[in-house]
This record gives sequence, structure tokens and C-alpha cells, in this order.
Amino acid sequence: MEFLRRHPLATIVLAQLLGTSLWFSINGVAQSLAQTSGLTEAGLGQLTLAVQMGFICGTLLLATSGLADRFPASRIFALAAFLGALINAVFILGSSHFPLAWGLRFITGLCLAGIYPLGMKLVVSWTPQYAGRALGWLVGMLTLGTALPHFLRAITPQLVWQYPLLLSSLLALVAGLLIYLLGEGRELPARAAKGSPFQGLAAWREATFRRISLGYFGHCWELYAFWTLTPFLVTREIQRLGWDGLLTSGLSFVIIGLGLAGCVWGGSLSRRLGSLKVARAMLLVSGSLCLIYPFAGQLPPLVLLGLLAVWGFTVIADSPQFSALASANAPREHLGSALAMMNAIGFSLTLPSIALATWLWQDWQLASLLILLPGPLVGLWACGRIDTQRLAEI
Repeated sequence: MEFLRRHPLATIVLAQLLGTSLWFSINGVAQSLAQTSGLTEAGLGQLTLAVQMGFICGTLLLATSGLADRFPASRIFALAAFLGALINAVFILGSSHFPLAWGLRFITGLCLAGIYPLGMKLVVSWTPQYAGRALGWLVGMLTLGTALPHFLRAITPQLVWQYPLLLSSLLALVAGLLIYLLGEGRELPARAAKGSPFQGLAAWREATFRRISLGYFGHCWELYAFWTLTPFLVTREIQRLGWDGLLTSGLSFVIIGLGLAGCVWGGSLSRRLGSLKVARAMLLVSGSLCLIYPFAGQLPPLVLLGLLAVWGFTVIADSPQFSALASANAPREHLGSALAMMNAIGFSLTLPSIALATWLWQDWQLASLLILLPGPLVGLWACGRIDTQRLAEI
């Protein structure tokens, strides 16, 4: 336990990686799952939406109840990881009955609400002196955790799909144990005084926090729809190349996982340029790809895979910078609730973007990516309206 407390950031980001492997755990085994349960691309989209909806409801509960600030973040994280691991494993038994499968994925999303926002609060409480860079690692591990199911499938191609799913549950159990042993940092109060049931909205009184949040919301509109479509986009290019379809999982893992490098690089860059400039630059690049990629379908497959790699690198790199800016400009006594509320609203926007993108993919193919473009445009507009004279950065 003393070893973990001497290296709190490493402990938190490792736990974030392992815990968030639950997020897309079934996406990584979608092809095998489809063969045994008849799951279609549209059905996969609905199960992905179930996780998002659960996460939104969970973060709203944390924000409106004040639970994120009234109870130790480490205990909420650990409980959520343990329960999430159990529910993810139970999915194996309910996968053939779609309503039950949907409900189990919804509960998995509820559990993830206790992992991601509380992980951000733990980072700020343990490493406030370099929170921007630390959050880069944290969100990077969220990204790698999201991609991890594709990796687990890639290394177990001959095994039935239940094994990678159980591996995700085992990783989440380890995540919960690590954070339980780590405990609370000293830079934020472990518990806040009981106040308004809507204290998560208190930070919205400040124009700076509102505009930071609006930039984050634009980022959310693009991010999860892109991650959901990544296996489809990779499959298209693999088929054009005539490669083995088993490569889909490995390449999807690489493309999504590149976001880790983007987050870490962006975190280091923010030390010199500031979080706002880094967030703007990443939005500009990913937004440009939203516009360009749909019209680039006839380019060589390897060129398009390269563009997907750039997209995977930049699409998430702005997220830790928005989180760092929000952490610096929210009331510290209600930081957990404010971050949970920002997450709840941001992830609510992933629902229509994922639904539209997966629905339109059947007929529109690459043109469906244009649905993602409004997110970066709104994010860039919001960033341009932030008063840098009043902006606090950490």
C-alpha cells in the first residue's frame, strides 16, 4: 500500500486503464458475438448506446445527489469497478436475450460513472501541481482501456468470445483493488458538506466554466461516434486490401489506442502552450478529418488507414485539456459534482451522434462521418469565446 501511495499517478492511471476496459468489452468481440447471437451492426450500436445511457444516468446521479463529494472517491471507484466486473461477466449468460443484454450493458455504464469522473477527482487530489499533464495520462488510459477489448480479441482469435469478456472483468477487479488500497489524496476534502441536491450545477454560474464545458460537449459529439465506427472503417480498408478479417481487431486497437500518445503528448505540450491552445489545435485537426475523410474514399487503403491513425491520435487529445480547464475553473468544494455533471451532459450528446452514425452507415458508408463535423465546429466556436484574462490553468 505504501508503494502505491508513493506512485499515486501511476496507480490511478493503471486502474483507469483496467477499469475502462469494460466500456467497449462487447465491441471487441462483436464479430464472434454476432455469429452466436445474431447481433447486427445496428444491434451493436444499440448496446453501445445502452452503456452511454447508463453512464449518463450514473453521472447525473453523482452530480445531483452530491455523492461524488460526500463520500470518498476511492471507495466509490472501487465499488463501481467490482460491480461492473460482475455485470460484465453476467452478460455472457444474457447475451442471447437482447432486452436482458441491453439492461446489463446499461448497468455497466452506471458502474463506469463511478470510475471515470472519480478517477479525475483522484488525480487532482493526489497530483494538483501538474494536473493538466496528469489528466493527459488519465484520459489516455481511458482511451487505451476503450481499445483494450480489441487487443484482447486480437490475442485470443481462436478462443470463444466469452474469454476476452471475462478477461475484461478480471482487469476491472484489479482496478478496484488498486484504488481501494490507494485511498484519498490530501489536496481536496474527502467529503464535502451536504448542500443543494443540484450543487453540480453551481459551476455553471461562471461564463468561463460554461464555455469550457461547451467545448467539451463538441468534443464528445465526435469522439464516441468515431470510436464506434472505427471497426467498420478498418474493415472497409482491409477488404479493399484483401487482408485477413482477423486483422480488424488489432488495427482497431492501434487506431483507438493512439489516443493515449495524443493525450500524453498534448499534456506535455500544454505545459508550454497552455491547455486551451492544445485543445483548439486538436479540435481543428480532427474536425478537418471529419470534413475530408468522407470525400477521400477512393484514395489507397493504406493512405486511409494512415488518416484514421491521425484521427485516432487527435480525436481524444483535447479531452484531458478540457478536463484540466474545468478542474481549474470549477468550485473546489464541489469539484466531483461539477465534473460529473459536465460528463453527464457531454455523454448525453454521444447518444444521438452514435445512433445517427451507425444508422446512416448502412446506406451512406463514409458520408455518415459528416454527422460528426458539428462537434468540432461548436467546440472551436466555444474555445474562441473564452476570456483568457479570466481563465485559470493548472
